[in-house]
Amino acid sequence: MVIGPETVFLLVAIVIGIIVLAVLFTFVPVGLWISAISAGVRVGIFSLIGMRLRRVIPNRVINPLIKAHKAGINVSTPQLESHYLAGGNVDRVVNALIAAQRANIALTFERAAAIDLAGRDVLEAVQMSVNPKVIETPFIAGVAMDGIEVKAKARITVRANIERLVGGAGEDTVIARVGEGVISTIGSSDTHKKVLENPDSISRTVLSKGLDAGTAFEILSIDIADVDIGKNIGAQLQTDQAEADKKIAQAKAEERRAMAVANEQEMKAKVEEMRAKVVEAEAEVPQAMAEALKAGNLGVMDYFSLQNIDADTDMRDSIGRMTKTDKDNKLE
Repeated sequence: MVIGPETVFLLVAIVIGIIVLAVLFTFVPVGLWISAISAGVRVGIFSLIGMRLRRVIPNRVINPLIKAHKAGINVSTPQLESHYLAGGNVDRVVNALIAAQRANIALTFERAAAIDLAGRDVLEAVQMSVNPKVIETPFIAGVAMDGIEVKAKARITVRANIERLVGGAGEDTVIARVGEGVISTIGSSDTHKKVLENPDSISRTVLSKGLDAGTAFEILSIDIADVDIGKNIGAQLQTDQAEADKKIAQAKAEERRAMAVANEQEMKAKVEEMRAKVVEAEAEVPQAMAEALKAGNLGVMDYFSLQNIDADTDMRDSIGRMTKTDKDNKLE
């Protein structure tokens, strides 16, 4: 069977048509366009092609647009597309607008987009405005004026403030301010017993200080969930002070003892020096006697008399020492 030129041309045309349709359906989201038209949202096919050229994923814009149209939210395709190009989450912004409308909260698209681009979850903020959030602090320790440590745990009920979400401080700031207020209230109490008897006084004092100023939240209530007694800081400080005073006194006593030992050694050195001088003087006596004998100022009999006196003195000393030893033995 011979295929004619007309048949070949027809087959080539069919193949080219299939390729063109495949590229067209791949590049142009016809299914999405049909969904938008059926939902009553006017979106041109060329607008979808333009999104492709601008590297915008069409379903990320058209699906939230359909959702907003069904909910009665007046937003346009350029608004959603510009928010997507700015790096925002279009679907979350539209969900937040729908939730705010249902809750009768005044929220514009510009405000919601700004909150989303600021890095905050705008949908969670709207939900928190309807259903307040409870933030629980860790145990906060303060010392009353009587020196007893008191630990308190607080539960803070907050509601998101839509107007201050952009530029407002977060949960960490609220917890830090409440902790500061709790510590200040405990520290101004005369005794820890007052805190234990009236823990609500902490709540009233802290809540009256307007701690939510400049934050993204509005504090509705502060409740003391738990109160506990800690250490006796006053007694511990006094004990530490007494221990320090003791060490200072011991150091001063050691200094005085060292000075006394030094003085004793100095006196011993002086005694030895005096003994040396005595020995030196006694060594000169024989020489002086010899010179006296030579000069005739001292006779031989005088010399022997001196020797006898020395011998008698030594004997008396020996007898005295023996007597003293006998008495000591009898006493023992």
